[in-house]
Amino acid sequence: MSRTKTYHITTFGCQMNEHDSETIAGMLSEMGFSQAPERDGADVVVINTCSVRENADKRFFGTLGQLKHIKKDNPDFTVCVCGCMMQQQHIIDSIKSKYPWVDVIFGTHNIHEFPRLLETVLSEKEKIIDVWENGGDIIEGLPAKRLYRHKAFVNIMYGCNNFCTYCIVPYTRGRERSRKACDILEEVRRLTEDGVREVTLLGQNVNSYMGEDGTDFSDLIYRLNEAEGLERIRFMTSHPKDLSDKLIQAYRDCEKLCDYIHLPVQSGSSRILKKMNRKYTKDDYLRLVEKLKAAVPHIAISTDIITGFPGETEEDFEETLDLVRRVEYDSAFTFLYSIRKGTPAAEYEDQIPEEIKHERFNRLVELVNEISARKNAAYVGKTVKVLVDGPSKNNSAALGGRTEGFKLINFEGPQDLIGKLVDVEVTAGKTFSLEGRLAE
Repeated sequence: MSRTKTYHITTFGCQMNEHDSETIAGMLSEMGFSQAPERDGADVVVINTCSVRENADKRFFGTLGQLKHIKKDNPDFTVCVCGCMMQQQHIIDSIKSKYPWVDVIFGTHNIHEFPRLLETVLSEKEKIIDVWENGGDIIEGLPAKRLYRHKAFVNIMYGCNNFCTYCIVPYTRGRERSRKACDILEEVRRLTEDGVREVTLLGQNVNSYMGEDGTDFSDLIYRLNEAEGLERIRFMTSHPKDLSDKLIQAYRDCEKLCDYIHLPVQSGSSRILKKMNRKYTKDDYLRLVEKLKAAVPHIAISTDIITGFPGETEEDFEETLDLVRRVEYDSAFTFLYSIRKGTPAAEYEDQIPEEIKHERFNRLVELVNEISARKNAAYVGKTVKVLVDGPSKNNSAALGGRTEGFKLINFEGPQDLIGKLVDVEVTAGKTFSLEGRLAE
């Protein structure tokens, strides 16, 4: 009897990439492959790439280099690379010249073509490069092998029209394209029938969603709030310039919409924000936060912040620290600015020296962590509703899950609680997580 072929997927980047990898895993499963726990033991390896940060580039090429010896020992070992990095010709050229053991290269717009590409490579033993410059029609009904049975990512739109000067995404993901509202609602219906209790709506800028029937993003939230079996709604990511009063009102009206928002600010300096082409000022952003907190006083807010953007002065950076103090973020993803070839900011002459970037980054992280620890400590003694994800990553004897405000909490409890909503009393607040015990 022939053994079952196996696959392994490595994913770099955001939730969009994670969901793309779920789709790739679903297609491989339909092709008869089973998942291998490690790359070394797989017949087919897929590396799904991210091009947003330089660190992701380095990790990708490092991982790719590790596969050389496997290919040398096993010529039938098949290496596939995809994702945002593949939408850049200089990356493809580099792979062709330096990493000849790669068999398949495809991009962000033709994931649905992957089974055909892989079957061709396996049967004809020829390398394939198939990258589409632009996205065509949105392909519905693709399979997905979800990371969790009880929660799921749901793409509502693809691409971005914002062209922030530091960002490569509009060039790798293309222009904005929204799915039909009826297709989204039908997908969520099928997911809830399969045991999903929480969905995270995905888009480069979900606030720009516009369905064919005139359904905007807020309308979609209201309609999903009526979905039978669904208990939690989240979304990623929300652009401040398009955050409407109607969406803020939805936080009041829709009990299933979690009291949490990820609202990337990038900088606290209006001058730098203009240079970034973010289309809002520091005061505009603070007014939005004020509205959100007025509507939902206990709302949890996270953000993205870049330090060392070209031309950033010490005064600009102090504006960022001031904004962080005033907003009091529950958490923040902090990044050193890195040049992305093909973006306007890559050509700016006033690049910041690395040592200054790192010094500012360290000060920012210290402030963010200080605020996060203080806010988490305030949860001690409170009882929170937790969707249990599985064993804790740091303690296999404990369980881990997320509060409505997306805070990670670990607590002891039986395995049959996985996938369920339970009440947990918070016993300790740490910088990055909470500790608790099951409420009686």
